[in-house]
Amino acid sequence: MLAHLHSPNQYISVFKQRFDFLHKKQSGGAGQYGKVIGVLEPLDPEHYTKLEFEDRTVGTNIPKQFIPAVEKGFLEACEKGLLCGHKISGVRFVLEDGAHHMVDSNEISFIRAGVGAVRQAMEKADVCILEPIMSVEVVTPNEFQGVVISIINRRHGVITGQDGADDYNTLYADVPLNDMFGFATELRSCTEGKGEYTMEYTKYQPCMPSIQEELVNKYQESTGQLSAKKGKAKN
Repeated sequence: MLAHLHSPNQYISVFKQRFDFLHKKQSGGAGQYGKVIGVLEPLDPEHYTKLEFEDRTVGTNIPKQFIPAVEKGFLEACEKGLLCGHKISGVRFVLEDGAHHMVDSNEISFIRAGVGAVRQAMEKADVCILEPIMSVEVVTPNEFQGVVISIINRRHGVITGQDGADDYNTLYADVPLNDMFGFATELRSCTEGKGEYTMEYTKYQPCMPSIQEELVNKYQESTGQLSAKKGKAKN
């Protein structure tokens, strides 16, 4: 969905992570109680932008009327991830078992349990940040072919094909959206104003480790986490 292009960085769990989370709260009167057990697992690359929920429970350890609440908690937790604050995507929440209390269990209990289960799993997971990749088509006179290839390579693009007609060459490439800023100006400058291009969103894929580190550090600085870690290290 196009909204991803303007909040581009999400992240996924690279490996399966089990969760066993109990939400329990007692405050004098009726309390809250909900326990969920299962696994958070990554989806295939073609489903990186999706979220899936699967109920594999058997019996009544979690009454069926509370299953939608667990899913609601899962989706709520995925709205803001722990790594850099962006949405979590590309994962499946598999609910396998759990527990309830005859008096204290209710919808909010299992919503909170679903949220807690995601956070528990993601804290242990090896995760990566995703970025949108654009399918770019560049048309230039043949004499500028080498220059355009250099520009694409410098912007971490991957050449996927090329063809020609008359005196013009068409180059096809996949380029991270974050590396496309300023491309139009550079293309015009390097081709004497004769180069043209179009681009459209094609997929999400993991970003480079250096980009991920930069995004995580920026998020931790903005939330005060990085300065706190530096303070602990000095002590």
